[in-house]
Amino acid sequence: MAIRFSHGGDEHIFGEVSESMSLESFFTGLSMINAVRAAQIPGVIETCPANASFQVKFDPDKISPTDMLRELRSFEEQAAKSDQTLATRIIELPVYYQDPWTHETEMRFRERHQDPNSTDLEYSARVNGYATIEEFIAAHAGTPWFVSMVGFVAGLPFLYQLVEQKKQIQAPKYLRPRTDTPKLTVGHGGCFAAIYSVRGAGGYQMYGVTPAPIYDPSQKVRYLSEEMCLFKPGDIVKFRPQTRDEYDATLEAIEANEWEPTIRSCDFSLTEFNRDMAGANARLMEALNGN
Repeated sequence: MAIRFSHGGDEHIFGEVSESMSLESFFTGLSMINAVRAAQIPGVIETCPANASFQVKFDPDKISPTDMLRELRSFEEQAAKSDQTLATRIIELPVYYQDPWTHETEMRFRERHQDPNSTDLEYSARVNGYATIEEFIAAHAGTPWFVSMVGFVAGLPFLYQLVEQKKQIQAPKYLRPRTDTPKLTVGHGGCFAAIYSVRGAGGYQMYGVTPAPIYDPSQKVRYLSEEMCLFKPGDIVKFRPQTRDEYDATLEAIEANEWEPTIRSCDFSLTEFNRDMAGANARLMEALNGN
């Protein structure tokens, strides 16, 4: 598939790999970004991978937009032949599902929801064919999620469920956005899960909260002392349900700066995943558990 390039003024070039998200599109975009970084093109200032696209910022006094575009086009064939294997990390993140804070918030905004008579979890379970909220939560927390993009709000990850497409959780955004969303809400819109790094407006369905900070510009949180954002594109996340008591205990440990998430190095092969999704996910769980 040919990448569609467009200019953003004289300093940016945007590359659209696909109009819809897929892991294949993500890996093509990431391969393009890696090729730009490896080439060390004079004038390139910043690169930004996204779900199914990427953007390059450059200094037009050092490289013209025409020459920058020519450089990018030269990498397309290389990106298409990428082995689509990624050395990455798998991160376990605790989630308190059915928490009181997102519940209170969603009740304040029911007139903006598709079904004012259901909670977000009840609605999402029903439209995805699950008989109970508990079954839906088990499906949400039962498989890994792939971080395809970090942004829109600082530190906010977009996560793509690692299951075959017909089994992916799908849920539309609110009819009208809320003006409030609790910090660290685990939400869902379309095919993407997201974690709200800060409190603010939002339109994703809300399922729970994590006690774990994922963005700390002060870098005082022990596991964010070197990078203020926890996630990077290509990371893999596994949610672990918590009870209220477990949530409170984790939060207490975080406030004492004595807690950090389990993070393990792992490899992810798109070829192997497409060939045997269950087996690939099992190997990711083995890596997370240190096996």
